[in-house]
Amino acid sequence: MIKNLLTKLLLVVFLFGSLTNLEAQSKKKNKKSKKNAKTETPAAKPKKGAILPYNKVITKDAKTDTGLFNVHTVDDKRYYEIPDSLFNKEMLMVSRIAKTATGLGFGGGKINTQMLRWEKKDKKVLLRIMSTNIVADEKLPVHEAVMNSNLEPVLYSFDIKALKKDSLNPTTVIQINDFFQKDVKTLGLPERNRKQYKVSRLDDSRSYIESVKSYPLNIEARHVKTYFAGNPPSNSALGSITIEINNSMILLPNNPMKRRYFDERVGWFARSQVDYGLDAQKSKSVTYLDRWRLEVKDEDVEKFKRGELVEPKKQIVYYIDRATPEEWVPFIKQGIEDWQVAFEAAGFKNAIVAKTPPTPEEDPEWSAEDVRYSVVRYLASPIPNANGPHVSDPRTGEILESDINWYHNVMTLLRNWFFVQTAAINPDARGVEFKTEVMGRLIRFVSSHEVGHTLGLPHNMGSSVAYPVDSLRSASFTKKYGTAPSIMDYARFNYVAQPGDEGVALMPNIGVYDKYSISWGYRPILDKSAKEEKKTLDSWILKHAGDPLYRFGKQQFSVIDPSSQTEDLGDDAMKASDYGIANLKRIVPNLIKWTAEDGKSYDDLDELYGQVLGQYNRYMGHVSNNVGGVYENYKTYDQEGAVYTHVPKEKQKRAVQFLHKQLFSTPTWLIDNNILNKIENAGAVERIRSTQSRTLNNLLNTGRMARMIENEALNGSKAYNLTTMMSDVRKGIWKELSTGRSIDTYRRNLQRAYVDRMEYLMTEDPKASRFGTAVNVSQSDIRAVVRAELQTLVRSVKSAAANSSGIRRAHLKDIQERIEAILDPK
Repeated sequence: MIKNLLTKLLLVVFLFGSLTNLEAQSKKKNKKSKKNAKTETPAAKPKKGAILPYNKVITKDAKTDTGLFNVHTVDDKRYYEIPDSLFNKEMLMVSRIAKTATGLGFGGGKINTQMLRWEKKDKKVLLRIMSTNIVADEKLPVHEAVMNSNLEPVLYSFDIKALKKDSLNPTTVIQINDFFQKDVKTLGLPERNRKQYKVSRLDDSRSYIESVKSYPLNIEARHVKTYFAGNPPSNSALGSITIEINNSMILLPNNPMKRRYFDERVGWFARSQVDYGLDAQKSKSVTYLDRWRLEVKDEDVEKFKRGELVEPKKQIVYYIDRATPEEWVPFIKQGIEDWQVAFEAAGFKNAIVAKTPPTPEEDPEWSAEDVRYSVVRYLASPIPNANGPHVSDPRTGEILESDINWYHNVMTLLRNWFFVQTAAINPDARGVEFKTEVMGRLIRFVSSHEVGHTLGLPHNMGSSVAYPVDSLRSASFTKKYGTAPSIMDYARFNYVAQPGDEGVALMPNIGVYDKYSISWGYRPILDKSAKEEKKTLDSWILKHAGDPLYRFGKQQFSVIDPSSQTEDLGDDAMKASDYGIANLKRIVPNLIKWTAEDGKSYDDLDELYGQVLGQYNRYMGHVSNNVGGVYENYKTYDQEGAVYTHVPKEKQKRAVQFLHKQLFSTPTWLIDNNILNKIENAGAVERIRSTQSRTLNNLLNTGRMARMIENEALNGSKAYNLTTMMSDVRKGIWKELSTGRSIDTYRRNLQRAYVDRMEYLMTEDPKASRFGTAVNVSQSDIRAVVRAELQTLVRSVKSAAANSSGIRRAHLKDIQERIEAILDPK
C-alpha cells in the first residue's frame, strides 16, 4: 500500500514537472515569437529633418492647386512643390498691403519689390535675393569682380520634405508655413511703420496664412500678421496692429525684352543699373523705361517700314472687374481705348483694348490675381481716389501686368472738382448728384489718366502752361486741343472759361504730348540695339525742341518751377486765377440753391463750401509760387540756352500785387452769413486767418528768399530782389498805417500773422526739405533784411498808435511790443 502511494506521488511530481516544463517552454516560445514579431514590424519613425517618400508628405488627403508650383494643403500644413526645372530661374516678388488697420493708409500699397531665385543645396532649398542694381556683361572680365562683390543674401532656408523623382519632371517639396507666419521682415510690416507705431514683435498666435493660390506664371500668398504695438494707429486698447499682406511671386520671361534708354526730356517711369561693363572711366548708371512689350509681327515688318499701321504680336488688354457697377463699365472701357490714337502715332492699331472677363461658368479658372490678366479693380471703399500701379521686369523694364485700383468714392472727388471748377458756366455741374452720362464722362477722363500711368507715363505737370489763358475761353481751340496738351497733367476742369464762352471744352483728352511720348517710348526701331537707338530717339526730341506742346515738367513736392504746378491752367497764373475767382464769386451765392433738397441736412452745403475755399487756396498757391520761382527746361549739350531761368521780374511783382488784391485785402465774398449760419456756430474769422497766414508763410519761405538773393547776385537789376519784395509785402499788409483807416478783425489777424512769421525768420533755424532750396539763414541776407523791415515797421506802428484809440490803439501797441521783443529779446 505504501508502495502504491509512493508510486502515485512520484507520478504527480512527474506530471507537475512535465506541466511546468511545458509551461516554461510555452513562455519561452511566446517570448521568442514576440521577439520575432518585433523584428518584422516597419522601421521606427524617421529622424527629424529626414527626406520622406513623396506619398508620405503629399498624402491622398492633400488639396492641390496646380500652377507655377503645385501648392498643397494637408490639414494645417502648406507645401510648395517646386519643379527642379525652376531652380535658379529669375523671379520677382511684389509685396503689398492688401487690407489694413484703420489709420494705416489703404489697401494696395506696395511694401517692396525683390528679385528672387530658388536654389537647391544638399537637404535644403534656399531662397536668395538677387540684386539688379550692379551688373556687367558675363563675357567681360569685370563680371567676375561684380559677382565677387555682390553675394546674393539668403532670404530664407527651407528643409526639403520630399522628392518626386519623376524622370521627366522631378520636383522638390518644401513646407512654407513658417515662411509666411513668422516675422520675415521683408514680407511684413515696413520698418518705417514699425518705428512709427512702436512695434515690438509679431504675435504668432494671431498670425496665419489666409490663402495660397497658384497660376501658370505666378503664385499669390495672402497672410494675416498681428504685431504688438506701443502706439497703434487705431484700437489702442488692443495694443496691437493687424494687417493682411499679399505676396505675388512671378516668373520672369526667359527671353528678356530689349530695353529703351531713358531721357529726362520725355517723362517716363524708369529704373537704373550701375553697369561696370560700359566703356567708361567711372561707375556709370544706365536708366531704361518701364513699358509693355509691343513688337511687330514678322509678317508685318515690311508694312510697318512702309508706314502702315500694324497690330502688335500681343495686345495690351485690360479687363473690367466683374464687381464694377454696370452703368460705369462702358465709360471705363472708353477711357482705356482712348489711348489707341496715341499708339497709332507709334505705328500700331488696336494696341490697347478693354474686355469684360468671362463669367465663372465660361471660365471657372479665370482670376484677377493671375498675372496674365491686367484688371481695373472696382473697390467698395470710401477712399476718394484711383491709382494705376504696374509690375515690371527689373532687368529690362518690361511691364508684366497692371491692376488699376478704382475706389467707389472717386465719384465724390469728381463731383466736387467738376462742381467747383465749372458750375459757374455749366448747368450739368450744378447739384450734388450728376446725370449718369455726366458722371460717366468724368469717369472716362480719370480712367484715361490712370491707364496712362500703367503705360509708363508719370504726371506731366509742365503741360498745361503751353496754352495761353485766353485760348481756354475759345470753343474752337479747346475742342481741338482740350485744356492741356497732356491728360497726365493735373489740369482737371476748365475754371478759366466764363459765362458766355459757349461750347468751350471742360477737360483734357489724349493730347499732343501724350501721342508724342507714347510714340517716343513705343515705336519700334527695327534692327538696332538699345544703345544704337539713342541717336534716333534724340532726333525725335530735337524735332520739337522749344515747343511748349512737347515739354515735360516733373511733379514737384516743394514748388520751385511755377510752370510745373498741379491743378493749374494756362501760361499766366495771375490771369487764370482772376478768372477762377470770378467764377467762385458766382458759385457762392448759389450754393444753397444748387445743394437744396427737402428733408436733407446741410452736409452737402458744408462740403461744397469747403471745396470753394480749397479751390481758392489753390489759386493762391499757383500765384505765390511765381515769386522767387525758377523755370526748369531740360536740355542736352547739343541744345542752346539755359536749363534754369528765373521768373521775370515783372511777373513776380504782379504776383505780389495779386495777393494783396485777392487775399490780403479781406475776401469778403467768402464771408456769406446766409451759408455760415447753416453750417457752423463759429469759424469764419479763423478760416480767413488761416487762409491768409498759410499763403503769407509760403510767400515768406526761406528757400524762396534764398533764390531771390541769388537771382539778384547773378542778374543784378533784372531781378525782383528780396528787399523790394519784402517792402512790397509790408506796405500792402500795413497800408492802414499811412491812410489812418480802421483795422478790422480780419486785418488785425493778418498783421499778427505777419509779425509771427518775421519772428520765425529771426529766431528759428528752418531745415529745408529734400525737395526745397537749402539755405543757412543766419549767414545769409535773410535776417538782415527781416531786421530792417521790422525796424521800419515799428517806427510806423509807434507813430500810428499815438494817433489811434480803442481796439486800433490796443492792437498797434501790442504789435509794437511784439516787434521790440523780437529785435531785442533781452
